[in-house]
Amino acid sequence: MSHSSTKSSNPLAALLSVFQCENPIQSALQSLKQLILPLIGMLVFLLIWDIGAKNIHTSLGTFPGPAQVYEQTVGLIDDHQAERQKEVAFYERQEKRNAKKLEKNPDAKIKVRPYTGKPTFFDQIGTSLITVLAGFFFASLIAIPAGIMIGLNQPLYSALNPLIQLFKPVSPLAWLPLVTMVVSAVYVSKDPMFAKSFITSLVTVSLCCLWPTLLNTAVGVSGISKDLQNVSQVLRLSFFTHVVKIVLPSSIPMMFTGLRLSLGIAWMVLIAAEMLAQNPGLGKFVWDEFQNGSSNSLGRIMVAVLVIGLIGFLLDRIMLLIQKKVSWDKTAILR
Repeated sequence: MSHSSTKSSNPLAALLSVFQCENPIQSALQSLKQLILPLIGMLVFLLIWDIGAKNIHTSLGTFPGPAQVYEQTVGLIDDHQAERQKEVAFYERQEKRNAKKLEKNPDAKIKVRPYTGKPTFFDQIGTSLITVLAGFFFASLIAIPAGIMIGLNQPLYSALNPLIQLFKPVSPLAWLPLVTMVVSAVYVSKDPMFAKSFITSLVTVSLCCLWPTLLNTAVGVSGISKDLQNVSQVLRLSFFTHVVKIVLPSSIPMMFTGLRLSLGIAWMVLIAAEMLAQNPGLGKFVWDEFQNGSSNSLGRIMVAVLVIGLIGFLLDRIMLLIQKKVSWDKTAILR
């Protein structure tokens, strides 16, 4: 019986070995599937976009399709390179003039004027990224500690929750006039470190994006298991040690959910604020192109729309990578 059972088990073992050998192929097919499906979706989108754009006629001409957007992208890159060449030539001319001055008079005072050319599309991208990251960082400095405090203290949460629910849905377009007036009245300096437009955008972004982080952090902290709380009490951990060793590691998933939501909201809010306040950035670029009304404006606006979406996606992926690095549960599936 034992011999026959061993024989009967051999086919099963062989079958299992075959499947084990095919695992790399299956893994490759799965990876190929994950690559092909988004590619198919993108191609279908481009096809629908191209067909639909040809049938939409506006006061500025036909709605731009993929080909027109590509042309405008190349044009924006060329404009940026041309502007950088002008900047280099500007500083080279100054260096030559200053060198001649020093030849005539070694004690002469040298001044280097900053280049004041028109910011390019890529300059506007850099400005918007710096502003949104500064506003998001400032909001996180407020939201994470506040979320931990109200998550650990139920009476405090009950007291502050009405205010949170009151201000959470307020649009950035409502905050912006108030923030602009307050910044103009308070931020007064003959030699300011930062431009008022930067401070205005930063504060507006912070006011609108701190709520998801605040609420999700509070929910994550309040949901810590009783076992972990009992361990902390048994070990007689101090408040600070309890927060660092118990609270933060346990609430990281919910906290980063809030941070990812806040960063997405911050990016959307910033573009709207820049358009309304005419502050430097991608929002101002879109508004200027709309006001320009040239035949290239729609294509350039569409380029900006796609870039805004791409940057928002990349910012979310970066936050996801950071979450994977700091999370204690390395097996958790994050999307």
